[in-house]
Amino acid sequence: MRAPFAKGNRKRQAMYLIPNLCTTGNLFCGVFAILSVFNGQHLVAAIAILVGMIFDMLDGKLARLTNSTGQFGIEYDSLSDVVSFGVAPGVLIYSYALSGQGMFGVAVMFAYVAMGAVRLARFNATVSSSDSKYFTGLAIPAAAGVIASLVIFDLHITQMGSEVKPLLILVITFALAFLMVSTIKYRSFKDMKFRRGDHFTYLVWGILALMLIVAWPQAMLFVTFTGYAASGPLARLWTMVSKGAGKPVTKTDAPVLDSRE
Repeated sequence: MRAPFAKGNRKRQAMYLIPNLCTTGNLFCGVFAILSVFNGQHLVAAIAILVGMIFDMLDGKLARLTNSTGQFGIEYDSLSDVVSFGVAPGVLIYSYALSGQGMFGVAVMFAYVAMGAVRLARFNATVSSSDSKYFTGLAIPAAAGVIASLVIFDLHITQMGSEVKPLLILVITFALAFLMVSTIKYRSFKDMKFRRGDHFTYLVWGILALMLIVAWPQAMLFVTFTGYAASGPLARLWTMVSKGAGKPVTKTDAPVLDSRE
């Protein structure tokens, strides 16, 4: 009588293990990115951060699919995100462009890391009362994606000079730190549903987008992450303009679907 129960218990434990293994993969990518920066391999570090984002997306999806969400997974995911999308991008951008700016460069880099940690803490504290359709503030993986793709974009395409690069990256890093702790809403895409009959259209657009990214990843990744980071302020500006023009602005109030970013 005890064997079936034990077998079911082992299966349940395996279900909890799968998403946490993905979180561990995310953490490994963050540590590997930091070590790559120490070795002067900025491109490798940027790629490792982007790979960590894939693991970060998978752990949340797998946790929901296996119905194995829990407080341990939430905390472990946040701690891994601090390393992979906070410390690793901060160290990368400091070594790549800000090391010659003295303490000001250190302050901006620290502001990015600290605001990322605050963003994660606020998310965990308010997840039960937040709107599942939107994030409050730019999610830290998206901010890390901007930094990693910016490094790749510059190494392969722009190759900014030593006079322009530090100033531009200072502004971008500080802006990302501000956006993470702002109250600006960002679409989470968790509620995205495909209308019946439009599947072929979505498939075509998906293939075209994939072709662009594969054909020119150095530029398209940067455009994608930067476009998402800019979408929040642009949507806020559009809302303000719409209100000023007297147009109705719809508000959403949906229940939370999950607790992982």
